[in-house]
Amino acid sequence: MSFRFNLSKAAEAAAYILRLAPAQEMTRIRLLKLLYLADRQSLQKTGRPITGDRAVAMRHGPVLSNVYDYIKGSGFEQSRWDEHFETVGLLCVRLRRSPDIRHLSRKEIAILDEVHRVHEGKDEWEIVEETHGLSEWRNPEPEAKAKEIPLEDILRAVGHGDRVAQILEDARAEATMDRLIEMARKATSSSAVASETQE
Repeated sequence: MSFRFNLSKAAEAAAYILRLAPAQEMTRIRLLKLLYLADRQSLQKTGRPITGDRAVAMRHGPVLSNVYDYIKGSGFEQSRWDEHFETVGLLCVRLRRSPDIRHLSRKEIAILDEVHRVHEGKDEWEIVEETHGLSEWRNPEPEAKAKEIPLEDILRAVGHGDRVAQILEDARAEATMDRLIEMARKATSSSAVASETQE
């Protein structure tokens, strides 16, 4: 069980980090590592991630699965991501148009600032090496491109071993509530369209 991925928050977090970079651009691998480290630090400090994304272990360390897909151009709602970001060459991501930062809390913004500050003077391969030292990461088998990192493993790694069950229950309840809200929103939208059609 994991938290539910929030594309709006993931895009805002990526945009916030890119706004701190020279020319609002950085390598894909650097952006992926900083977003993973920010989610990890948020789990440590608050018991919940920023993006809600699923973590996977890849050869160059852990990454956020959905964000990785969007950066590659194969996300579920790719057009929403592409409104704000563009690929430069094969390896870089540039901020095209910053979204309004309205879904991130002040605490989450502070975490993004801290992750940026701690890693600002490092190149991406130093950050990759650092993530290889995280206890939740295991190098995937050669034939596997990626292997899921259980949320439980990350929670134990950041010192929440005694709270794993409660945090997982919170994640389950939050995901259920999000689905119910989304269903209600869709039902309301469908009703409004039907009413307009009848008038």
